[in-house]
Amino acid sequence: MDGEIEKTMSAIRGHWGIENSLHWTLDVCFNEDQCRKRIKNAAANMTVIRKIAVNMLKTETSFKGSINRKFLRACLNQDYLAKVLGI
Repeated sequence: MDGEIEKTMSAIRGHWGIENSLHWTLDVCFNEDQCRKRIKNAAANMTVIRKIAVNMLKTETSFKGSINRKFLRACLNQDYLAKVLGI
């Protein structure tokens, strides 16, 4: 019985770990909950683009900061944006 409880608790923690690490970042940095794209696949396409952007910002390590700070820096600094994009 205790093993089943531990498995359930682990699954719940895993779910919320994903929710907190990815979906929260998408909402805070990219205002995903405010997205009003409704035409055909636009919403799904924008979600994929946002997830790619988050992954690129996570892998860029020359600037120590949150994803939000990296996003803002990339918006304001073209050299940093080029570094994030790998060009």
